[in-house]
Amino acid sequence: MIYLDTHVLVHLYFGDAGKLGSSARRAVEKQDLLVSAVVILELELLHEIGRLRPSAATVVSDLERDLGLKVCDIPFRTIVEYAVKEAWSRDPFDRLIVANAKAGAAQLITVDENIHKHFSRAVW
Repeated sequence: MIYLDTHVLVHLYFGDAGKLGSSARRAVEKQDLLVSAVVILELELLHEIGRLRPSAATVVSDLERDLGLKVCDIPFRTIVEYAVKEAWSRDPFDRLIVANAKAGAAQLITVDENIHKHFSRAVW
């Protein structure tokens, strides 16, 4: 299983898998795909400010249907316990997304260089 960062969901939703790195594309094709619930919130905030036309619910439900995407069910308290240790970032979304992948003992597909510097299981 592998977690997807917010921008990865957007690329996949719009059929832009070619924008992913080669390792990320291979992982999407071969592994079960998971998303942190916080990614859904970030997608909805992007929708609310007009940077993403479809709602978060539309993106997630379409990717659930088309790619078998699943929303992680690790308890939020557990994720926060991991996130408070991620002092390398002030971005709460990045901290929670990385914490979710760590709590799930999984990789995370992201292009974010700061995440790559601090999370050895980041893939692009």
